[in-house]
Amino acid sequence: MIRVESLAVSYGSRRVLRDIRLEVPQGTTLAVVGPSGCGKSTFLSCLNRLIDLIPGAAVSGRILLRGQDLLDSRTDLIALRRRVGMVFQKPNPFPTTIRRNMQLALIEHGVRSRGERDRLTQQTLEEVGLWDEVFDRLDSPANQLSGGQQQRLCLARSLALSPEVILMDEPCSALDPVASSRIEGLIQSLKGRLTQIVVTHNLAQARRIADDVAIFWISDAVGTVIETGPVEQVWRQPTHPISAAYLSGQQG
Repeated sequence: MIRVESLAVSYGSRRVLRDIRLEVPQGTTLAVVGPSGCGKSTFLSCLNRLIDLIPGAAVSGRILLRGQDLLDSRTDLIALRRRVGMVFQKPNPFPTTIRRNMQLALIEHGVRSRGERDRLTQQTLEEVGLWDEVFDRLDSPANQLSGGQQQRLCLARSLALSPEVILMDEPCSALDPVASSRIEGLIQSLKGRLTQIVVTHNLAQARRIADDVAIFWISDAVGTVIETGPVEQVWRQPTHPISAAYLSGQQG
């Protein structure tokens, strides 16, 4: 269970998010939707503390994962980022081979046995449907893969660390429809095993992949959440008039 309590973020004097409150049950998928500039990516960056890398960023509130406040200053960030993986909008393989892409993170997180690293590499590449496409060229540069293959490699790289949570920031926006469909299938296959939080501008995609949805909006120039709930319930009976207009395509 992830519980977000009164989360607020500012960059210097500019407030970006205010009073974000939501819950994500363990093993479910939350779609985060809303117009550009309403703080969706900033919200994700708080969950694995990448927000710490932004000069001038200030965060308040609490983010609880299994009761542990991830915003606590004593949080081990290396351990946190093993528990909370991230897949970005644009595929970002390391500028090295496919094999090294998979194994660098394992080495960083203490997997010293080469045999165990090889086992995890094959297991997670199989899980994302990439092993049969690359097993005979693991020592080739990862940037020679197609965009969809690179995104699956990045997902496999996170899965190899056995995370509890996967964050995805518009993981299909740079992909063609076939590659996007494969990523959606992977998201569906991970339900029940991992908690997933997926930012997307594609409302049809959000409805297909998610158990629950959080609609972010800009109010008084600051991002906030205007509605959360089970995805079908929110689509059929939104409680906020802006939600109703946004989901019907009349606003946003």
